[in-house]
Amino acid sequence: MKRSLRIAALAAAVCLLCGAANGAKQPAVSARRCLVMDAGSGAVLYEKNADERSLIASTTKIMTGWLACQLVNLDAEYEIPAEAVGVEGSSIYLQAGERLSGEDLLRGMLLHSGNDAATALAIAACGSEAAFVEEMNLTAQDLGLSSTHFANPHGLDDEGNYSTARDLARLTAFALCDPNFRAAVSAKTAVIGGGRALTNHNKLLWRVEGCIGVKTGYTQAAGRILVSAAERGGRTIIIVTIDDPDDWRDHERLYERFFRTDA
Repeated sequence: MKRSLRIAALAAAVCLLCGAANGAKQPAVSARRCLVMDAGSGAVLYEKNADERSLIASTTKIMTGWLACQLVNLDAEYEIPAEAVGVEGSSIYLQAGERLSGEDLLRGMLLHSGNDAATALAIAACGSEAAFVEEMNLTAQDLGLSSTHFANPHGLDDEGNYSTARDLARLTAFALCDPNFRAAVSAKTAVIGGGRALTNHNKLLWRVEGCIGVKTGYTQAAGRILVSAAERGGRTIIIVTIDDPDDWRDHERLYERFFRTDA
């Protein structure tokens, strides 16, 4: 994707993502940081420490996934490089020299949170992990995500890999406009190269009416992080919780609260 074209597209997206919290009585959540946003208008429906920077674990893969959809031919097969094998943390157990399609790697990353798949996609997109991370940060700047910085494509703990609930909600609203990203994060299950059967880590796909993804994350240092989105009646709501020990139930309650007509 040509950078000049991407900047124009992102600038247009940012214009849609300006809103303020309403004055309605606000719910209680267990999360240390939280933001609820109407994706269509950009209106912020609820926020709690939404601009507090924190580690974001595997929700980093929202940016990685969106960029991969722009920069990788999802139909093409890619040979897995040695650098993408044995990456710490969640894995789809890639083997050096095997070949998987871009789409398979995308699903392996977004459904099963494979850190090895994220690394393989980064290298397929830009030739090296470092070059891809640079592109991630340039894109964050283009989007106006001023409290976001990336140090890797997968989200393993690094003091240079951080964001906020507000920035993650804005990034997600834009990423969901890409049909390939949206299809991947909303898939409950998939079978990819090598006969790998995947089940999406996002339990809300089964528990919340209209849920369309998006991404879970966890490290001991970051805590439980959940970015989700749901659609009802032509309206899309995005919820971000960071450091939330009760995230599944918090998201369920927040959707019921803010999809109500009297919200």
